[in-house]
Order: sequence, then structure tokens, then C-alpha cells
Amino acid sequence: MGMSVTISAATEADTEQILKLQYLCYQSEAQLYGDYSIEPLTQSLDSVRAELAGGTVLVARLGDEVVASVRGTVDADGTARIDKLIVHPRMQRHGLGGRLLAAVESALTSPGAAKRIELFTGHRSEHNLRLYRKHGYMAVSTRRVDDRLTLITLAKDVEAVAAAPAAGAFVASA
Repeated sequence: MGMSVTISAATEADTEQILKLQYLCYQSEAQLYGDYSIEPLTQSLDSVRAELAGGTVLVARLGDEVVASVRGTVDADGTARIDKLIVHPRMQRHGLGGRLLAAVESALTSPGAAKRIELFTGHRSEHNLRLYRKHGYMAVSTRRVDDRLTLITLAKDVEAVAAAPAAGAFVASA
């Protein structure tokens, strides 16, 4: 009998698993850009705890194991920012990233929360760009960081989120 993946709000107890998964998932990005000093690989456990306390952090679980995660915040201007969407390499290419993206969009755009959603990725991160475009994001700006990396910011309006089919399986928890 197989187990199904469930999506829920992260808890303090998930912090270490999230950081370890983040370290694993960002190895391919570091290799792609030839830079192992990127923030996701150098972030501290305390910093992840602070993000958990100050924003929306969701996890996908397979049993007790955290196999995916995503973070988001909404600023005073009503712009939601999605960050660090990660999926364990063995769980990729099964739609989990899309489910998690839809779940965090839903959480961040509750009535009156956000008007627009933004996220970013590197210019060589074709899988990320494909996922975001598939979910209605459009490139709105680029910023050259250095010779190896240009960040692409993608965005969509909240109306696009409301029109999208429900992702299902998101369970809010305290």
C-alpha cells in the first residue's frame, strides 16, 4: 500500500528537515551556476526558524518525512513573495512542485492579503522557469548579479490565482 503526500503548514519541529532538504535541493543550482556560496546553501538553522515565524511556510510530507517545502510572505504593499520552492530529487517530476506552488499561492492570497505574487529564479534554471510559466507567471524583470547569474523575476496577479483550479490536499494547521 502506497503512502500519499500531504501538504500542511510547517511547524518548529520541521525546521531541521527543511534546512537539510534545502541543502540537498540547491546542490544542482549551485552546480548549474558554479557557485556553492549561494544563500540557500549557507543559511543557518536560526534563519530558517525566523522565516518560519515570520511568514507562511508549507511542507509536503510522505509519512513523517518532509519531501518538499516552500516559503512566502506578503509585504505592506500587498505583494506576495514566494521563495525556496524545493522538492526532494526522488520526488521531482510528479507534480508535487506545482501542487505546493498552488497551495502557497492560496495561503498567501486569502481575501485581502495579496494583490500580486512574485518569485524569482536564475536564468539557467529551465525546469523552474517552465514550472512557473505553466502556472501563469510572466517575466517582469531581470537583474544581472554577476557574470554567472542573472535573476529573472516572474509575477502574476491574484485574479489569476482565483481563476486556477484548486490544488487540493492543503491542510492548514496551527
